[in-house]
Amino acid sequence: MASKKLLDKLNDAIARELQATIQYMWQHVMLRGPFADAIGKEVEKIAIQEMKHAEAIAERLDYLGGVPTVKPTPIEISGELKQVLSADIKAEEEAITLYRDIIKTAVAEDDVVTKKLFEDILEDEEDHHNTFTTLAEK
Repeated sequence: MASKKLLDKLNDAIARELQATIQYMWQHVMLRGPFADAIGKEVEKIAIQEMKHAEAIAERLDYLGGVPTVKPTPIEISGELKQVLSADIKAEEEAITLYRDIIKTAVAEDDVVTKKLFEDILEDEEDHHNTFTTLAEK
């Protein structure tokens, strides 16, 4: 069915989504400053989307015969706005790079379902990146 390479990449994606879910949710809780409420609500909304991504990827991995990881990539938590946005921009950039690679791997393996799943998730991740970079500019 799927190669070990693809299964490993899907687990990498799950680890990133778990990281983003936890990182963004705790940032939402801990964010301080005059814009904390408005930005915190946006970060919380994105955290929930990331959790849904993790679930969708885990379901796909399970279908392909893999076992979803429960270990997130390293989490960066801060209550300081500049650090929050910098960490989140970096997390989104890393996810975008990984997901483009997963799409290429899925195409090479003729796995149209995984390709479509990651095209949809990639669209969300690019939107998250845009949100964080826009907020960082203000």
